[in-house]
Amino acid sequence: MTAMQPIRASAGLAYGLLGLPLAFVALPLYVLLPNHYAREFGMPLATLGSVLLAARLFDAFTDPLLGRLSDHLFGRSVRAVLAVGAGSAVVLVLGLTSLFFPQVAGADALITWALVTLLITYTAYSQLSIAHQSWGARLGGDELQRGRIVAWREGAALLGVVLASVLPAMLGLPVMLSVFAIALLMGWWAWTRAPRPATHAGGAVAGVYRPPQRASLWRPWERAAFRRLLAVFMLNGIASAIPATLVLFFIQDRLQAPPTQEPMFLAAYFVCAALSIPMWLRAVAHWGLARTWLAGMLLAIGVFVWTAFLGAGDVVPFLVVCALSGVALGTDLALPSALLAGVIAAEGDSGQHDGAYFGWWNFATKLNLALAAGLALPLLGWLGYTPGTRSAEGLQTLGWAYAVLPCMLKLLAAGALYFLVLRPAHRAASA
Repeated sequence: MTAMQPIRASAGLAYGLLGLPLAFVALPLYVLLPNHYAREFGMPLATLGSVLLAARLFDAFTDPLLGRLSDHLFGRSVRAVLAVGAGSAVVLVLGLTSLFFPQVAGADALITWALVTLLITYTAYSQLSIAHQSWGARLGGDELQRGRIVAWREGAALLGVVLASVLPAMLGLPVMLSVFAIALLMGWWAWTRAPRPATHAGGAVAGVYRPPQRASLWRPWERAAFRRLLAVFMLNGIASAIPATLVLFFIQDRLQAPPTQEPMFLAAYFVCAALSIPMWLRAVAHWGLARTWLAGMLLAIGVFVWTAFLGAGDVVPFLVVCALSGVALGTDLALPSALLAGVIAAEGDSGQHDGAYFGWWNFATKLNLALAAGLALPLLGWLGYTPGTRSAEGLQTLGWAYAVLPCMLKLLAAGALYFLVLRPAHRAASA
């Protein structure tokens, strides 16, 4: 694949389709699961937050090791990558099903079951995700090409998110899990027919194993460009993780919307994100990846801050906010990973250490989600909010946590993007 030749639709779909079932896992684990365990099984928010924090911290700290495993597998052959991915897919189906349908009774047994199945599910999900992301980064290309490759993956993921948000409410969790299993099989099959990345840099023979350098696990941290980009990504990520964790509580208690309307809000958010990606890719052609991402951050702040003023019955205004926030989300999905692929290529690590970079990248993502669930949920409970509350104090606390705090963090992320990424790049270009 050359830097200037656009990736064909058939090739992009073959690579990106696996993103659809992986998003099926992401949405239930990060959005539906906290609400499901709190309301269906009566698990207290503090306990639920502790379980999610422990599982996500474990998941986060294993991601760099899984990144090294990914480099090891790519060093052997593409076939090894696909074979291990198939095993992870089977474990993933079993783990997610067990998580939503626990086979135990009693509070202590339920906590143990949730923690163990979360650890199994997270590990399989992370292995498959890191290998898939590394594959895309190894395809190479210029900024726009990298953006297109990520867009195929994230576009399919957005379709998966929409299905995962609609199916449980409309047809139930068993149907959602069945669709997920079928989609995962199709996604893996399509992946086997995707464009092949180079297994080694420097023209080494494909299929001949070369162990990664011993320092490959820590190699990304030696790169200042990676450290700066990761700082921006983490600030922006936690700004998104907090409302993702709290959105169903906000809809049910602050807006007091009926359960039948929940899929409408989530669908508006993710459908608009999917539809916005081609627009943002056109902006990348004119502004570049970093400036386009900054524009998306500023749009997100300008739109989402109005959520703090919404209350019971404000369904239509919140739907508008969801749609416009979804447009801004398009940049968060398609551009940061493309920027990371550019850093990997610029540092000369492409084709050798991609997995290590994406392992730490996913570590940051999981750490953000762990902090959002493990800190925000207990803090809300301590400040007086409980699910189902109608007290003015509790609802105000929920509104500030859901709307204002994320906007403040997003503003910090925008400033970090400008000062840590855009300005250094401008100085380097001027030198």
